Parts: sequence; C-alpha cells; structure tokens
Amino acid sequence: MAGPFFTVYTPTYNRAHTLHRCYDSLKAQTNRDFEWLIVDDGSTDGTAELVAQWQAENLLPVIRYEPRPHGGAHRVHNHGLAVAHGQMMIKLDSDDGCVPQALERLRFHWESIPESERAGFSGVTGLCQDQDGKLVGCEFPNAPLDCTAAELDYIHHVHGEKWGFLRLDVLRQFPFPEDCTGNFIPESYVWSQVSQNHETRHVNEQLRIYWMDAPSLVHGRPDPSRNADGHRRMFGMVLNLEAKYVRVAPARLFRVAVQFSRFSLLHGTGLMQQWQSLRPGLPRLLWLLGLPLGAALFMRDKLRK
Repeated sequence: MAGPFFTVYTPTYNRAHTLHRCYDSLKAQTNRDFEWLIVDDGSTDGTAELVAQWQAENLLPVIRYEPRPHGGAHRVHNHGLAVAHGQMMIKLDSDDGCVPQALERLRFHWESIPESERAGFSGVTGLCQDQDGKLVGCEFPNAPLDCTAAELDYIHHVHGEKWGFLRLDVLRQFPFPEDCTGNFIPESYVWSQVSQNHETRHVNEQLRIYWMDAPSLVHGRPDPSRNADGHRRMFGMVLNLEAKYVRVAPARLFRVAVQFSRFSLLHGTGLMQQWQSLRPGLPRLLWLLGLPLGAALFMRDKLRK
C-alpha cells in the first residue's frame, strides 16, 4: 500500500512539557492523510511514556516513535528521512502547533500546481502566527509566489519564520553529513542545495502556530567553537552555491564569507583547506575579502574563551 501524503516529523529532546501542542494540533486536522513521526534525541523526561499513552488513545491515523541515542539535530533529521513513509515531509517542532486546516490547505496549494510542472517544485511554504494569532515575520510580496529559497531571500528580501513541506524524495538527496563534530548544523546547509534546482510555492496563509514562550536552552554566552564544524560547513555551502547573488546582496554574502573563515579557524581548518573547499571565482574572492575580519573574530572568540 502507498504511504500517507504527509509525514509530520517532530524531532524532540526533553520537551514532554510542550509536545502536547503538536498532538492537540494534529488531532484537530481536517486532513487525515498523514503519519506523525516523532524522533526522540535521547530524552530523559518521560517522553516515551507520554507518546505511548497517545498511541493507546488511537486518535491519530498513525503515531510512530523512534527513540535514538543523543546525537544532535542533524543526525535526528537524517534518521527521520530514512524512516519516513510519506510523500511529503513537514517538520513540526516539539514546542509548536498548527491551525486545524494546515495540512488541508498545504495539500490544496500543492495540487494547484499543474501536474506537468510539479517536478520543478520542492514543496509549499506558508506563514506563521504566534499563540495569540499575530503574524510572525512578514508576508510574501505576492501570492502565490513561485521562486527558490535563495531568490526569496536575496531578491524578494523575505525573512522571518515560515512553515511548509518539502518532497521527501528531494530531501533525501541532501542529508546532513554524519561525520560532523558537535551536535548542530544550521538548516541552510540543506535549503541552499534544494534551491539550486527546485522552486517552492509560497502562500500568504498563517498555518503554523509559533509559540513565543519556549524557554531558551542556552544559558550564558554560547561557545562558538562547540558547533564550529557545522557552521563552517553551512557557510561554505552557502558561499559556494549562492555567491552568484553578490550583486544584489553584497553585504550579506560578505558576512557569509567572514563567518566561514571564522568558524573554519575555530574548527582548526587551515587556510589552504579553506581555499580548496571553495569553488574558483566569486566564492574564493569573497573569502579573501572577508578573511581579515574573520580572523579578527576568531581571535576575539579565543580571548573570550
């Protein structure tokens, strides 16, 4: 039998106190063609027992619980890709929710794309609201807006929280590297690759409930060297793939180059290795321009530590 249309994927780590927001939202969905895939990154707060209780209630089409040893968000993401059964994958964070029509409206907009054109699209993205119903971030300049994630950023200048799904077959082409030290790689590592050959349909509908009351997991000044490898890889990927937008966003891409050299030095990646990891042309030129400031930030980080 074919799998569900959606895999609603929730990575979680010690969020038993907020996970009910996802559950309550999914119980209310008007579209029932989904599975809920919870990938647990080593929680110790009773998450497993809570999910077992929900599975026994049998109020959702499918709840799948995948416990893992604590390994970081990028490894949890890869595991979710490997075991998902849906055609489309939509990430619902463990402290958020969505409106009752969210999945129904996302599928409607996907099926509004002519079937002959869908191979060129990765998915559909909508807007977010906070727990009080206020828009989070900004709207798209027009809707539907069909463009890549990079064009949305550099050309249309749209930022802030957004939410939607991507085709599972596309996402599986771009897993996070498993050999990365630390426990985090920013998601732009994946999205910059997806946007090279796939557009997204953007719609001005508030579908995700982005709760603003979640306590920060960071206490004190964060140590930038902890996940320097993941940031180095992400900034290098963005520099290689998106340097072509330097004419419309020179300052933004200069900052990317600066951060690439900064985190590379924090990781212990030498200058020759940095040079060799970048494509000839604009990526290397931007790196050269940003290297002095990146080295200065590296020295500041070392002095603070």
